[in-house]
Amino acid sequence: MNRPSSCLLASALTAGMLLSTAACSSGGRDSGSGHTEVSASPLAKESPAASATPALTEAQARSALITNADLGSQWTETQGAATWRDALLKSKVDTSAFVENKGDAADCQKLLDGLYAEDLLGTPKGAQAVTGFDDSDNEAQMRYQVAAYDRAALDSKLAWMKTLPTKCDQFTAIDNKGGKQVVQVVSASPPDVGDARAGLKLTMTGELDGNPTTLTLDIGAVRVDDSALYVTNGGLDGADGDSTIQAIKVGTQRLQDVLSGKTPPHTPPTS
Repeated sequence: MNRPSSCLLASALTAGMLLSTAACSSGGRDSGSGHTEVSASPLAKESPAASATPALTEAQARSALITNADLGSQWTETQGAATWRDALLKSKVDTSAFVENKGDAADCQKLLDGLYAEDLLGTPKGAQAVTGFDDSDNEAQMRYQVAAYDRAALDSKLAWMKTLPTKCDQFTAIDNKGGKQVVQVVSASPPDVGDARAGLKLTMTGELDGNPTTLTLDIGAVRVDDSALYVTNGGLDGADGDSTIQAIKVGTQRLQDVLSGKTPPHTPPTS
């Protein structure tokens, strides 16, 4: 792939995201054909599938959400989507720049589309809850989601995210006004929490309304059993990596608590 002549500088995320995979298998059951299947062996009954965590409920998903009180004092409940979302995240990848490995262009477009649609991990299989925050000091926004997924599909998405710093390390995208945005994607290494993780940092450098701009986004996901939290954080003045890390740490613990039947500590939003 052809790269722009100037090197795009991306700020390093102090701690990033994660990845490890796990899988479970389930035993057989009565097929309803009138034939009785052989009972599972004692060993099978003790398998991880037999003791799997119950599926996330709507109430649990809401309870697992963080609040702005879990972040820094500059965070408040969101007042709506930032203007840069439509202006920049709806950009289309310039496929002509992908001289080799043209299939990578499709992955880069999936990344931009997933960020804009807020479904980078795919469609949840079950319950989900979403919240958002504004950073008044840095004109940034954080979007935080908790949802239940198919575990195999979720692990596949996390593995795919880890390939993007290679496939989409630097490329050009055309924004909705025809302007060129130089996009860089690098890996981010988050706290070692949950069962599987993935993290990225994305920067888009170009112009917005005639002014030079750089959008910086932290992107992180953590799987806990068959559920996951997903967070994006950033804006035109950068991304507060400490807030990203804090959201992931606190959010993972809350998700683990609700899935184990505990009630997470109540952190009422601050005004």
